[in-house]
Amino acid sequence: MTEREWDASRYDSAHSFVWERGRGVVELLAPKPGECILDMGCGTGHLTAQIAESGAEVVGIDSSEDMVRVASENFPHLRFEVADARSLPFEGEFDAVFSNAVLHWVRPPEAVVDSVRQALRPGGRFVAEFGGENNIRAIMTAVGEALDGLEQDGTEIYRPNKYFPPLGEYVSLLESRDFRVAYSDHFERPTLLDGGEEGLRKWLRMFGWDYLAPLSPEQREQVVAHIEKATRPTLYTDGTWTADYWRIRFEAFKPE
Repeated sequence: MTEREWDASRYDSAHSFVWERGRGVVELLAPKPGECILDMGCGTGHLTAQIAESGAEVVGIDSSEDMVRVASENFPHLRFEVADARSLPFEGEFDAVFSNAVLHWVRPPEAVVDSVRQALRPGGRFVAEFGGENNIRAIMTAVGEALDGLEQDGTEIYRPNKYFPPLGEYVSLLESRDFRVAYSDHFERPTLLDGGEEGLRKWLRMFGWDYLAPLSPEQREQVVAHIEKATRPTLYTDGTWTADYWRIRFEAFKPE
C-alpha cells in the first residue's frame, strides 16, 4: 500500500487532543532561547508554535504536504518543510529533535533513530512521545475481528501495521545507536475523543483510514459498526468515547 494521505483540515478541526495532550512532552523538552530545534512530524504546527514561544528557532517537518500547507497557513512566521523522518535532510544542525504522536507511524524504527542522530549536534537531545505496548488494544482487537470477518468473505484487506513497542525494546534501540537515555516512561493515558456519539467513528476515519480506505462504503460501515459495538462496553461512557492510549515518553542524548 502507498503512503497514507492525511486530511489536515479535519485533523486540525476535530482532533486537537493530539497536540493539547502533547504539551507535557514540550515541558520535558524544556526549549531555551537561541536553541535550534526540529519538530519531527509537526502536523498542523501547534506544538511547533508553542516551542517557538520559548525563543528557540524551530523547523517543523512532516511527510504530508497537506499538513505542511495547513501548518504554514496557521503559523506563517515559522518554517515548515516536507521531509521523511527516515531520511532527514539535515546533518548536525539541531540542539534537539522533538516528536509527538509520530514514531508509531514510521517503520523501520531503526531508520528514524539513525536519521535523528544524524540531524543532532554532538550532545543534542531527542525528546519524544508515541504509542507504546498496549496502545489502543481494545480498538485494535475489534479492528482485527472486523477485518477477519471480511477476509473470510473473500475481501482483500490491508492489515494495520503500527509500531507499539515495549519500553525496554525502544530503550535498547536508542542505546544500540549510542544514545544515552536519561529518562523513559511507559504509561496509560486514556484520551477523551471529540465528537460525542460520533467520536470513535471520527477517530477511525482519521487514524484508521489506512485500513478503511481500500474497502467499499458498505464494508467500511460494517467494520466501523462492529468496532463501535465491540468497544462500547469499555470505551463509551455518558455520551463520550475514550481511546485506550498507552504512551512511551523519553529523553535521550547523542554523545558529545
